[in-house]
Amino acid sequence: MKILLSIAVLLILFNGCKNSKPKESPEVSHAKHDEGYYTCSMHPQIMVDKPGNCPICSMKLIKVKRTSKPADGGVQLSEQQMQLGNILTDTIKGGMMGSQMVLTATLNADQRKIKAVSARVMGRIERLYFKNEGDYVRKGDKLYDLYSEELNSAKQEYVLALDKESNLENSLIDFKALTKSAKNKLLLWGLSAAQIREIAVKKLATPITTFYSPVSGTITNIAVGEGEYTMEGGTILKLTDLSTLWAEAQVYTYQLAQVEKNSFASVQFPDLPGKHTDGRIEFANPEINPQTRINLIRVSIGNPENLLKPGMSAYVTLKGKQLDAITLPSDAVLRAEKGVSVWVQTGDRSFTSRMVKLGMEDGNQVQIKSGLQSGDIVVISGAYLLNSEYLFKNGANPMEGMKM
Repeated sequence: MKILLSIAVLLILFNGCKNSKPKESPEVSHAKHDEGYYTCSMHPQIMVDKPGNCPICSMKLIKVKRTSKPADGGVQLSEQQMQLGNILTDTIKGGMMGSQMVLTATLNADQRKIKAVSARVMGRIERLYFKNEGDYVRKGDKLYDLYSEELNSAKQEYVLALDKESNLENSLIDFKALTKSAKNKLLLWGLSAAQIREIAVKKLATPITTFYSPVSGTITNIAVGEGEYTMEGGTILKLTDLSTLWAEAQVYTYQLAQVEKNSFASVQFPDLPGKHTDGRIEFANPEINPQTRINLIRVSIGNPENLLKPGMSAYVTLKGKQLDAITLPSDAVLRAEKGVSVWVQTGDRSFTSRMVKLGMEDGNQVQIKSGLQSGDIVVISGAYLLNSEYLFKNGANPMEGMKM
């Protein structure tokens, strides 16, 4: 009987020792939980407790050792996290910044350099020496031949006056005055001094008169054709000097405060990659279209190589006044409903979130009006990863409770 009781006691003690396990302390359990997490090498914002595949790219997740939380309540990263997240920093320095405005424009001819070649006497166009718009004409080139009864009569009057002046020197009639009057009429009707001298030498008035170009330029319009009649003052063609052009851009009314007359502008041409030039604002339309609320500005630009053509599109960049300001790349700034923040490095791979106040923006740069100072080291790449790491560890937005 005693032997059976002893065996029963031993069995009870054995089972009790087998089923009982020592309880882990909270510190040990937390340490195991904080051993690491799983993330994607391509998408480091993915952070989960279990292995698996990335929900974005389906790549296998890799394990990353979890870092300790800094004393200032920020984020402490490991070397591996810094590399995976492409965390880059830069030290803030003062610099110059100014607002700029990019406008869409169209190139047009400078209206002040358009010359209309008109007939000074009625007649028929016998020949056009340039028949295509776009042809370049030099000053002194032949433009057209004209047959005109009135002009022929004036030529004959001039020849007759010259003949009488030489043969009737002692006449009571002042033939010199008549000759001068006939010559002036020919000059007023467009004949050159050389043509008049030729008539005086040959003593012959030809029925066809050739007219020459008074200026150099590109033909932008031909108003008459060969065989057609033109009236006195009728336009034959138009010549345009394209050595300078107008870049005409549209500006909305709220942008007018940034436009200053006579200020410089940079003009680029999408049809000519790499080609750009500087010009000056010469004109701003004093009237605003009431339907579109749009104004027109005009920038005069040079065209010495004649590569630019009227009708081409262009981009006009207007730069405002330059200010001494602290600037950051736009990617370094995190924008949310509660405000704007950046991540500032506080130690070796330690970062903390800081609220800032923004100013003007210039391309991919943004002005920091307050919240930072020269010498601060700011995260310029990977700020969203730091935000995700903070949320994962703390379960709250780093801007909670922060005030600017």
